[in-house]
Amino acid sequence: MHIHILGICGTFMGGVAQLARAAGHRVTGCDAGVYPPMSTQLEASGIELMEGYDASQIALNPDIFVVGNAVSRGNPLLEEILDRGLPYVSGPQWLAEHVLRGKWVLAVAGTHGKTTTSAMLAWILEDAGMAPGFLIGGVPVNFGISARLGETPFFVIEADEYDTAFCDKRSKFVHYQPRTAVLNNLEFDHADIFSDLAAIETQFHHLVRTLPRSGLIVSNAGEASLERVLARGAWTPVERFNAADGWRAEGDDASGRLALCRGGECIGETQWALTGEHNRANAVAALLAARHVGVPFDKGLEALSRFANVKRRMEVRGVANGITVYDDFAHHPTAIATTVAGLRRKVGAARILAVLEPRSNTMKLGVMKDQLPASLAEVDLAFCYGANLGWDAAAALAPMGARACVEDDLAQLVERVRRVARPGDHVLVMSNGGFGGVHGKLLTALAG
Repeated sequence: MHIHILGICGTFMGGVAQLARAAGHRVTGCDAGVYPPMSTQLEASGIELMEGYDASQIALNPDIFVVGNAVSRGNPLLEEILDRGLPYVSGPQWLAEHVLRGKWVLAVAGTHGKTTTSAMLAWILEDAGMAPGFLIGGVPVNFGISARLGETPFFVIEADEYDTAFCDKRSKFVHYQPRTAVLNNLEFDHADIFSDLAAIETQFHHLVRTLPRSGLIVSNAGEASLERVLARGAWTPVERFNAADGWRAEGDDASGRLALCRGGECIGETQWALTGEHNRANAVAALLAARHVGVPFDKGLEALSRFANVKRRMEVRGVANGITVYDDFAHHPTAIATTVAGLRRKVGAARILAVLEPRSNTMKLGVMKDQLPASLAEVDLAFCYGANLGWDAAAALAPMGARACVEDDLAQLVERVRRVARPGDHVLVMSNGGFGGVHGKLLTALAG
């Protein structure tokens, strides 16, 4: 089969492309501003990429067009496909029909921590010799790739609640039909497509409705939103974590201790490299999901001692003149606060300089702009890239006083950081995009 993918350089669609290629299909694709690292991954897999969405790509005559959710009506190639009545399908539907069918799917859903928890779960299964397939919205360092078919029926997928495609406004995850589902957390996000938290809870309940009686739901008991979802009806056994009298994690960042506990009993423990209460909770979810497919807790904990996290999750991009530059995907106030708190525990009293790009659709709309000062409370200085926003970033960050500055010019933002940074500082870059290559620009400027 020849498939042509519209919006191929996104993390999800790029993963679909790699799975399709590995399954023996001919894969071509297009995107606006074909960009690395996904473009280089795809080209290395033998996938032909095209810049833009010119209608002339119809001449490729694929068996089917696979349309990513970044592609909207008005797109010239999509309009040509519709005018000619050519076959097309969404990415999640193609994945469900051609890759996931017949698999034991382990899906990880939630507002935060999906990528890290999916990577943990895939690694635990891999370390146990179960050779799972996976599709993850990041690159787990243990694997070096974001997607693979695997050699067994087990398939781990990051289950996103964002909508499926221009023609299907259900959340992507309703297509996956998992047997094991992790519900990590749930709060308001994606303000461009959801009107409120209740609308997202409805989509999560659609996911719950698809699980079989023989499956398992692993749910965060500390989230009232998830309890409301389950109260609507659950036909599958539920194991809850993050509760004082149930499954939970103990540990601390200084020693690297991670312990799995239930009630007052410690089930087992290990040493690992990750930090933060959020990552310890992610680990408990992954351990419970892995046990459902036969991995004992002791084996799972042992695997986590060798878990190397995911690229762009507190990833050290370099050190220049004693100044460490990190890259992190945080793009929601809760994720920003959690990331900053984790770094603060790691570096103690050392200065943290946050460099932030409010790039997600929700952040661009300004729905959560008033939460930003509180999310940055533990940083010493904050530098915000204010270009292309529909709101006044300087006004939003005004409560931080002289600790915050906003620049609409990226070069000037880098220069502002360079002027104040000093040896021993930690520069934390947070964005869910490439941020104009700011990490390399900062390292070059700081080295100079």
